[in-house]
Amino acid sequence: MAELITIERHILEQQRKFPSASGELSLLLYDVAFAAKLVRREVIRAGLVDILGSAGSKNVQGEEVKRLDQFANEKFIQAIGQHGRFAVMASEENEDIIIPPTEKSGKYVLLFDPLDGSSNIDANVSVGTIFSIYKRKSAVGTAATVQDCLQKGAEQVAAGYVIYGSSVMMVYTTGQGVHGFTLDPTIGEFLLSHPNITIPKRGKIYSINEGYYRYFFDGIKKYIKYLQQEDKATNRPYSARYIGSLVADFHRNLLYGGIFIYPRTKKAPEGKLRLLYEANPLAFVCEQAGGRATDGYRRILDIVPEKLHQRTPLFIGSEEDVKIAEEFEQGLREVEHDRELIPSMLKEVSRAESTLLR
Repeated sequence: MAELITIERHILEQQRKFPSASGELSLLLYDVAFAAKLVRREVIRAGLVDILGSAGSKNVQGEEVKRLDQFANEKFIQAIGQHGRFAVMASEENEDIIIPPTEKSGKYVLLFDPLDGSSNIDANVSVGTIFSIYKRKSAVGTAATVQDCLQKGAEQVAAGYVIYGSSVMMVYTTGQGVHGFTLDPTIGEFLLSHPNITIPKRGKIYSINEGYYRYFFDGIKKYIKYLQQEDKATNRPYSARYIGSLVADFHRNLLYGGIFIYPRTKKAPEGKLRLLYEANPLAFVCEQAGGRATDGYRRILDIVPEKLHQRTPLFIGSEEDVKIAEEFEQGLREVEHDRELIPSMLKEVSRAESTLLR
């Protein structure tokens, strides 16, 4: 029988590897897990209570706010902001930074997307929470500022996500590999179910919203054609899988291998996803699992953010898949001819030449 390891025990065991650790980061991860349980309780009851649908307002991104979005945002702020461990927080749903009452004593920064994939809420499709933790740059005892939030992703000390699906999973990293925990609702505990997650070097799945095909630049159009070609040597064609919830698409590809792309487009040349709340934390998880994450040109974790709600393109997933996609994006690669098509094309040319010679 497999040993049952709770998320609390696992975090403590990880902490013991660093004798100088104060234990504060462990407590922060407990706070995130607790807040996720509160959100999960409402997500599974969403069809039974009056929290589905629109809240009648738009967030800072100009998107319609769902009632469950608001609830998740409020619960994370309430559950996490009262303990004094965070100096400042920032949410995708809030225009400005969030200053907890005890912010001067906090040592850390929390950035989060409280409910990713909210456009799928009413259809009962998997949604998730994404979080990212940094050490503050300003001195403890002084007022935190927005500059504490504007750090490169490479400076994250922890990151992860929670996916609310047929089961609830929390996946996180502190820079020592990636571990997944499944919530057992009968005891209210997250139990280790996916230790040391490693993404395959190459997959068979591509995830992209092909409804925007007409707005893609030529490189991405060619890459899609490349993935759809038949070539046994590279296991093509790939299967298209797109849920529309970033957490759900990324989680599947993390386990099975593949690539998720939200490229720059003619309508959104700077990209659409949020660097701080979505791209950075998932890039940290992906790299720790052996994958790759870029904007098509630069490593996501090396981008220096200039504003809270900065957007970015995102190429993330299996290392080899992302590298090939980058080559197409940068115009360094062209679509290969289908290997099985070439012989038949040559035969047609030969017939045409014979006819002309007659």
